[in-house]
Amino acid sequence: MLAFDDNAGHEAEEAEENYFVSMTDMMVGILFIFIIMLMVFALQFQQQTDTSETQIEEVLKRVEEVAKQLKVLRDEIDSELVSLSQSQRERTQLLNDLKNELKAVGLEVQIDPENGVLRLTDNAIRFGNNRSDLDPIARANVVKLAQVLQRVLPKYVSSCDGREAPECIGMRRSTATIDTVFIEGHTDTVGTDERNWVLSTERAVSTYREITTVQPGLRHLKNRGEKEILSVSGYSSTRPIPETTGEAETDDARSDRLAGNRRIDMRFVMEVDNSVRLNEVLKLTDAMEEQIKILRSEVTPR
Repeated sequence: MLAFDDNAGHEAEEAEENYFVSMTDMMVGILFIFIIMLMVFALQFQQQTDTSETQIEEVLKRVEEVAKQLKVLRDEIDSELVSLSQSQRERTQLLNDLKNELKAVGLEVQIDPENGVLRLTDNAIRFGNNRSDLDPIARANVVKLAQVLQRVLPKYVSSCDGREAPECIGMRRSTATIDTVFIEGHTDTVGTDERNWVLSTERAVSTYREITTVQPGLRHLKNRGEKEILSVSGYSSTRPIPETTGEAETDDARSDRLAGNRRIDMRFVMEVDNSVRLNEVLKLTDAMEEQIKILRSEVTPR
C-alpha cells in the first residue's frame, strides 16, 4: 500500500496502536517461560526423595504468584475485547449513517461492516484510463460525499476545532471513536504494476484534495492522538471488484468491470482494531492455565 502521509508518521501511529498487544505478548512470553521453569523444578522434586515440605511450599507459592499475574492479564484482555466489541458496533452504525445520508443526496453505496469499507456504486467516483483527475460527474459526487462526511463524522471523533467545524458543537460523542479514515485509490489491471501503484495513490490524493477543499473543516477532525483522521492510500489493482460468475464475459462487460475498478473506496478504522490478536493471546492464556493446573498436581504433597 502506498500512503500519502509521511512514512515515519505512519510507523509511529502503528507503534502506538499495537502498544497494548506488544506488551501483552511480552508478558505472556515471560510468564510462559516461568511456568516451564517451574515444571522443571517440579520434576526434579519428584525425583528427589529428600524434598522438604518447605521446598514444595515455596514452589506452590511461586505457582500462585504466576496464577495471579495471569488473572490480571486475562482481565485486561477481557476488558479490551469489550471495548473492541463496542468499536465494531459504533463503526457499523457509522457506516449505516453514511449510507443513509448519501442515499438521501442520490449516491448509492455498498458497505462492508466487517472490514469497515464503504464503496460508492453507480460510477460515483470513477476515473478515465491512466488518469487521476476528477471529471465533472466525479467532482460533483465528491462534493456530495464531502458534505455528508462533514455532517456525520463529528459524532465519531475524539476532538475537533469548533471554529472550523461548527457542526461539532453540542453533538453527541460516541464511546468508540475514529482513528483513521482512508480514502483508497484503485486501478484496473491495464498498464504496468509500477505505474498503477502511483496512479492509485494519485487518485486518492485528488479525491482527498477535493474533499478538503469543499469542506476544510474535515481536516480539523482529530483522533485521540490529536492527529487528522483523513488519510489516503493506493492499492494499485490488488483489490479488484469481484468478477461475476456464470456466462463468459462479453467485451462490454469486461470494459465496465475495468472501469469499475478505477474507483475510490473509503475505509474506516476505529480507535482499537486488534480483536484477532487479542483472541490469540487469550487462547495462549488458557493454555497457560492448563499448565498451572498440571504444575499444581505435580508438586502437591501426597
